[in-house]
Amino acid sequence: MITATGLELRAGARILLEPLTLRVQNGDRIGLVGRNGAGKTTTMRVLAGEGLPHAGQLDRRGPTGYLPQDPRTGDLDVTARDRVLSARGLDTLVSDIAKAQIGLAERPDDSALIRRYGNLEERFSALGGYAAESEAARICANLGLPDRVLAQPLRTLSGGQRRRVELARILFADAGEPTTLLLDEPTNHLDADSITWLRDFLRQHDGGLVMVSHDVELLEAVVNKVWYLDANRTTVDVYNVGWKAYLQQRETDERRRHRERANAERKIETLRSQADKMRAKATKARAAHQMDRRAAALAAGLAEVRVSDKVARLRFPAPAPCGRTPMTAGGLSKSYGSLEVFADVDLAIDRGTRVVVLGLNGAGKTTLLRLLAGIEAPDTGEVRPGHGLRLGYYAQEHETLDHDRTILENMRTSASSVGRADLTDTDLRKILGAFLFTGDDVDKPAGVLSGGEKTRLALAMLVTSAANVLLLDEPTNNLDPVSREQVLDALRTYSGAIVLVTHDEGAVEALAPDKVILLPDGVEDSWSSELADLVALA
Repeated sequence: MITATGLELRAGARILLEPLTLRVQNGDRIGLVGRNGAGKTTTMRVLAGEGLPHAGQLDRRGPTGYLPQDPRTGDLDVTARDRVLSARGLDTLVSDIAKAQIGLAERPDDSALIRRYGNLEERFSALGGYAAESEAARICANLGLPDRVLAQPLRTLSGGQRRRVELARILFADAGEPTTLLLDEPTNHLDADSITWLRDFLRQHDGGLVMVSHDVELLEAVVNKVWYLDANRTTVDVYNVGWKAYLQQRETDERRRHRERANAERKIETLRSQADKMRAKATKARAAHQMDRRAAALAAGLAEVRVSDKVARLRFPAPAPCGRTPMTAGGLSKSYGSLEVFADVDLAIDRGTRVVVLGLNGAGKTTLLRLLAGIEAPDTGEVRPGHGLRLGYYAQEHETLDHDRTILENMRTSASSVGRADLTDTDLRKILGAFLFTGDDVDKPAGVLSGGEKTRLALAMLVTSAANVLLLDEPTNNLDPVSREQVLDALRTYSGAIVLVTHDEGAVEALAPDKVILLPDGVEDSWSSELADLVALA
């Protein structure tokens, strides 16, 4: 259980939440919703103990499992299986038991080793033993992590696979005492079958649950309460109802606020009109001034609402001139250790063509984009730039961002890397303003941004590139519905070439692809609407 009393959150000087009290109890399945930048990720980090509130106290009782949007595991050399088992301390026990067994095979009469082996087995049994190992494997399989992936070191896995390992670890830890789960966008990188399984798992969860998600079907199936972070009023509206009832109540609340706003606008107009009439008389100048002040105060409140309601103007860059085929690749293959991801992939990206990359999780979709972007080198084959090629790369894990540098510094670095020294700070601030980063916001470190804000920054950096080939890896992840629609509109209107990896069926529809690359076989073919059903499964 988690209780937050007098909780106040800030991002720099900006107030995210005024002081309030929130409580998560066993059986609560809470959907934490709101626009990107409203403070959802910050709230989750504070509830998890990963961040400190500006003011207030938190009381956490019982175990807590926290899945951040961008999980950072410490030791990337451990295997995925050991990372999951570590949730109950089984990873070291399994390793110690294996070592003891080897020792006993060599020294069967070693009494100290026999006692040690017995103690290890006893502790292993107390923690669930082989049944717990089987449970971990079942959870992993349901999240699209087969045995061959579990045997790999974390550093060899894609960002999506590592995130699923972290989710499996948290769900595996949920045993015995009820656990409070804090899940920030848990369905990112999951295929349709895994999402269905997770939906059922969370619906039966006995402990507390707070979940940030833009997956409406997941919210509708799981949550029995909704916390709405209202960026306009820096508060949380608590709805003790399920998702559908919340939407109805929220619509009623919005209509009421719309009426209140319309009434305020009429009052402003009346006050200003009356003040203008009274100003002509010296005896009523004081009253006219007071009316002006009242009108200004009302207008200031409305202005704050209008600023908070602004929508980012997401637009991909106007492409630089290039030849007929700005990029080709031949014979690409990639392996990690003994695991072959794909082999002999050939492709040709023509000017303005639209390509979608499909394949099951772990088939190498992200790896292919990294090879094309020059982030990684292929084991065999080569990527050949054509005349005038200018690349723009959007990474699903926001690898193109330097989390220790400010928003503006990231923009400077991006502009410099593509030879755009002509872009001044004023030019860069204008671009950032279109993506809703204004004023002092541009001086915030990129590392403190929410997933949706990092997405907006990464897309803003693309604008500096004048790219004629965009490599986009899950560009709609972490976005609220309004921002997602902006990205989809940008996909529709961009005239350069795009190579897209996504689980978002709407993104593929907006792309209107010409070609498809099916991994791991590397088959390149013309797009067919019959392939649309594979998008959510891939």
